Amino acid sequence: MNTRPVIETPSEHAALSVTFNNDASRFAVGLDSGFCIFLSNSSQIQTARVFNAGIGLVQMMGNANYLALVGGGRSPKYPQNKAIIWDDSKGKIALEIATLTAVRGVQISKSRIAVVLQNSVRVYAFDKPPRPLARYETADNHLGLCCLTEKHLVFPGRTPGQVQVVQLATDSVSIIPAHSSSLRALQLSPDGDLLATASEKGTIIRIFSTSSCAKLAERRRGSEFATIYSLRFSPSGSMLACTSDKGSLHIFDVPNPRKPRPGSPATGSGGGNSTGSEAKNKWGFLSNIPFGPFSDVYSFTSTSFETGEEPLLPSSSRHRGDVPVLGTSRPVKGVIGWTDETTLVVIGAGQDARWEKFVLKEGCDGRSVVVREGWKKYLGN
Repeated sequence: MNTRPVIETPSEHAALSVTFNNDASRFAVGLDSGFCIFLSNSSQIQTARVFNAGIGLVQMMGNANYLALVGGGRSPKYPQNKAIIWDDSKGKIALEIATLTAVRGVQISKSRIAVVLQNSVRVYAFDKPPRPLARYETADNHLGLCCLTEKHLVFPGRTPGQVQVVQLATDSVSIIPAHSSSLRALQLSPDGDLLATASEKGTIIRIFSTSSCAKLAERRRGSEFATIYSLRFSPSGSMLACTSDKGSLHIFDVPNPRKPRPGSPATGSGGGNSTGSEAKNKWGFLSNIPFGPFSDVYSFTSTSFETGEEPLLPSSSRHRGDVPVLGTSRPVKGVIGWTDETTLVVIGAGQDARWEKFVLKEGCDGRSVVVREGWKKYLGN
């Protein structure tokens, strides 16, 4: 039996993480040697910082010069229990936040910093030094799920499947019982009015109002379990895109009477519209069977994207305690960004780091279809 360890190849480029900024005009990539920022529409590199050490997470603050960094990879630049706020215009650290346990995610706005730990979310004022504002307990949150806008903070509840919605103006907290199993993904619409959630089952996506916490709609990705990679609303909030380990990109109509999708009539809370009816009735007479997958509303268009077959990223210290070091698990794939109302970009990390561009067009039958317009490997270009 061959018991020799896998030979690591540090010279090979590998993206440890991928995140978009708020308007998806740029995406940031954490590397074993630092980080890079790319223009989304062209995947052309805009900024590169070489630290000769690993950055497991990069989170941009819109188009400002501040970024949140967390160490990761084979040789992390920073300890796992530190969130770094980096001022890229000055090329130096602006703020540091140290925690007792490993940081799983960071979100930043002009006024607040949310640091996500495995079982809590800590909120700080964007001051020097950072001033603690609040602490919220959560269920296990290895994925670092959290969304932050100037109005809302959203993250998992204390019970698996629940979501906590914080109205930042009043600090009031609402609990949404979104799913019966643990959360896999959550995403706010650009205006913060809508919240999309998916569980680890990956079959149903639910859409809620952040003001009333009422469920507005359910959308079915499929009937087989799947791992949801990414959820993202279109700029107007009238559509929702979803990727999963099935290698499919789905686009759903979203019930939003104030902002209907062009070509679709305004919808009520039930989400019924012409496109939705076509998606629902794809099963013909079977869609009349109540309480089953045949009666659910499906995506109005879908296509495939590249998921790759990459194993775990190599690491000499994959686990520190029971917590995996950021950038040492299987590379994230299928991260979605809408660059405008009809154009999507899907990004994958790892050594097969791909940028794929998709466009919504009108098909021969008059219905909207999504087609891939191009792709490239963005590292090393």
